[in-house]
Amino acid sequence: MEIKVVKKVLGVNQAIAEDIRRLLKEKKIFMFNMMSSPGAGKTLILEKTISALKDEFKIGIIVGDICTTKDSERLSKTGVPCVQINTEPFGGDCHLGANLIQAALQDLNLDKLDIVIVENVGNLVCPAEFEIGEDKKVVVLSLPEGEDKPLKYPLMFRVSNASIINKIDLEPALDVSRKKFAENIKKINPQIALFEISAKTGEGFNKWLDWVRKSAKAKIS
Repeated sequence: MEIKVVKKVLGVNQAIAEDIRRLLKEKKIFMFNMMSSPGAGKTLILEKTISALKDEFKIGIIVGDICTTKDSERLSKTGVPCVQINTEPFGGDCHLGANLIQAALQDLNLDKLDIVIVENVGNLVCPAEFEIGEDKKVVVLSLPEGEDKPLKYPLMFRVSNASIINKIDLEPALDVSRKKFAENIKKINPQIALFEISAKTGEGFNKWLDWVRKSAKAKIS
């Protein structure tokens, strides 16, 4: 019975995700889903990404957290439309389901957007299992988390289209191999687009921005 219930939940979620995918195709909107463990730095990455691209693309963002609005308050300062989802009223889920994304999209004027960014709940497990109608999945890891994380959470890296290794400026202070970090990610998914960056200093950021530009233009043109 438990297996049947899980399959039913995933099946319903997948059906809603496909509805979202059709809607975004019709509207010519590129949507990517950014996932990470807590503290990897995805909010700062998104602040700088939006600031760099908002004059080229019309951007909206959906922010997922279990509770608080701290991230959405930061991201709304970039001047783009921002919708907050808190999962605490829905049982404190550690991921965003397609149903929550579908509802959040209704609060954005899709006719005036080129890109929708979803900042998922901080977790390296659950978000990998739930499609939300996105075009691309992006997983962020920070160097201090350790080079073994891709091997411990392989599904996240297997399903992602791109991976960011953040906080590379900290490498001199850490007993962590940046090279090994990248090798472990590629071991799980040889096709993944990999970006080694420091959101703090800006090192490596242009390659990441170019990937977002190219991915968005391929969808909206």
